[in-house]
Amino acid sequence: MTVYFIGAGPGDPELLTLKAARIIGECPVCLYAGSLVPEAVVECAPNDARVLDTASMTLDETHAEIFSAHKRGQDVARVHSGDPSLYGAIAEQIRRLKGDGIDYQIVPGVPAYAAAAAALGTELTVPEVAQSIILTRMSMKSTGMPAGETLENFARTGATLAIHLGIRALREIERQLVPHYGEDCPCVVVYRVGWPDQMILRGTLSDIREKVRAAKITRTALIMVGPAFADSCGFPDSALYDAAKPHVLRPKVRPQTA
Repeated sequence: MTVYFIGAGPGDPELLTLKAARIIGECPVCLYAGSLVPEAVVECAPNDARVLDTASMTLDETHAEIFSAHKRGQDVARVHSGDPSLYGAIAEQIRRLKGDGIDYQIVPGVPAYAAAAAALGTELTVPEVAQSIILTRMSMKSTGMPAGETLENFARTGATLAIHLGIRALREIERQLVPHYGEDCPCVVVYRVGWPDQMILRGTLSDIREKVRAAKITRTALIMVGPAFADSCGFPDSALYDAAKPHVLRPKVRPQTA
């Protein structure tokens, strides 16, 4: 049997990949993280499948379910939100699978930051404005951050930041980022992206905290910071489609058109 770690995307069932939907539809056992994955995502599971919400389960309990399926020779769809490689807590699960000699595969999904950019209708890599994206999180009550991976260190780069697990730490985020980005730097909070109750708040580092408080958002939100979110048309076109800049697939310079 095989355990499939499946990225369900941020919440919209239509953002499941074809491969993810096919595997969920074939596995006799489906374990899904119900706090972040809506039931609609796993509705394609077989009618007689064992489908369990793991939100209240421990690592020992989820592994016991997988091990039981292993003894029965049944494949398991282990469904996580977003992309399982990002804050998916799959590393410790994989460690146990390897210890028990259980095969596994990872099926990627749409990460929250990509879904948020789509919801915002924006490109994250704007020419000469922002060309790097840093995915990070606040430690809060979660496991600690490695030495050197501090928000302040990342802020020194001026790159676009996508901050997970930080909605209750906006005051600290503001304190650390304002010296590097400035009070007027655009800041966007996307709550439950891809869910029916999705909410988008736009502001700056100096006022986003009050907007979040007014909206009563306390969890399940992604914070994105950087000049790429400014409503500005002053950036240059990229070289990709520039007629004056040939490349291997367009080797000839083309005349400019009016």
